[in-house]
Formats: sequence, structure tokens, C-alpha cells
Amino acid sequence: MHWQIIVALVVMIPVILIPVAVLWYLNGKSLYQPTIRLFHRRTQTKTATPLQESSREELTNYPIR
Repeated sequence: MHWQIIVALVVMIPVILIPVAVLWYLNGKSLYQPTIRLFHRRTQTKTATPLQESSREELTNYPIR
């Protein structure tokens, strides 16, 4: 190989790979964030509803002395 080709490859590889890496990061982040939000929303509703219902039952069935 001629040295000009090697220099061109050394210069062009980062120029091509850096934008690809940034786009890959943004795409992965855009898939990861909604997934985590959905998981947290589901866990909050599943844990909050039974606790709220049981506390309501305890308050309504509390014996008065």
C-alpha cells in the first residue's frame, strides 16, 4: 500500500465511526429510557394498589371500643 492510502484510512475511520457511535448511543438510549419508565410504572401500580386497598379495609373494619 502507498502511504497516502494508509493516511487516508487513518483519517477517515474516526470520521466515519464517531457519528455512527453517537447515533448508536442515541438509538440505544431512546429504547432504554421508555423501557425503564414502563417497568417502573408497572411496578408502582402493582405495589401501590394492593397496599392502598388493604389499608382501606383496615380502616373500615377497625373495631370501635
